[in-house]
Amino acid sequence: MLSRFPVIVGPTASGKSALAVEVALALEARGLPRGEVVSADAFQVYRGMDIGTAKPTADERRGVAHHLIDLVEPDDPEPFTLHRWLTLANSHIDGLRARGATPIVVGGTHLYVKALLDGLFEGPGEDAAIRAELRAMEPAARRRELERADPAAAARIHPNDERRTVRALEVYRLTGKPISDHQSQWDCTPRPDALLVGLEWPTEVLNRRINARVKEMMERGLLVEVRALAPRLGPQASEALGYKQLLTHLEGRATLEEAVEAVKIETRRFAKNQRTWLRRLRETPGSLWLNADGDTPARLAQTVVDAVLAP
Repeated sequence: MLSRFPVIVGPTASGKSALAVEVALALEARGLPRGEVVSADAFQVYRGMDIGTAKPTADERRGVAHHLIDLVEPDDPEPFTLHRWLTLANSHIDGLRARGATPIVVGGTHLYVKALLDGLFEGPGEDAAIRAELRAMEPAARRRELERADPAAAARIHPNDERRTVRALEVYRLTGKPISDHQSQWDCTPRPDALLVGLEWPTEVLNRRINARVKEMMERGLLVEVRALAPRLGPQASEALGYKQLLTHLEGRATLEEAVEAVKIETRRFAKNQRTWLRRLRETPGSLWLNADGDTPARLAQTVVDAVLAP
């Protein structure tokens, strides 16, 4: 068993999944414990949400086992929580290491990664009355309250993200402290057996990759996928990028061209928010940050394996 395992992060469309597979294959080529991927993606957990979540296809997985994908139905009445993912992730990581495999954690839900590395902010429980009051507010008023109460949370929560806005304000009303302050109290000591690996791209290059990915998703049948899933998309699943925007087209509130353009715009905005998380993760001691522009996943994978093996 290797003493450390990689945790790969980066903005959307940065090539994380491809790198994870290459790392698994590079480990095998060197005669080291085989690698298996553990997904850290909040929407790849939903069955049937394949194209829009960039879930690796069977060909893209290249025989490498993937875990924490296709766990629940998109209309599951129970929200898929950070705590639930963290419990499953730790169980899978420990299980893989116990049987001599190397976990390769990969994903763009950086809150999941932060919790894995540094621990979990539990926060107060739900308050039905407060939530009902917050949901009844006009969105603009609710946004103004968040900006006043917790500017740091407002900077990373999209104005249209009702679920996270409500939770941030709920925590503030229950505790008198911004959720950002609670989260900053996480233990700053990372797991000693995890090597954080970050992928970096110039913004203009990444934006081109995002636009190209959206175009490819549409060509692969994203609209057909969303149309088939529409009756079964619960409140959480329907917030996923691509699905949310194409639903506006299927509901007659936007042309297809407008909806696709909205997917590109919101994905680029999401990548910008991810970079805020990445700046925080950059402070992780001993982490490895790779400039992916102009390099190949195979070559980057060799660098990652070398780092994992380093004392």
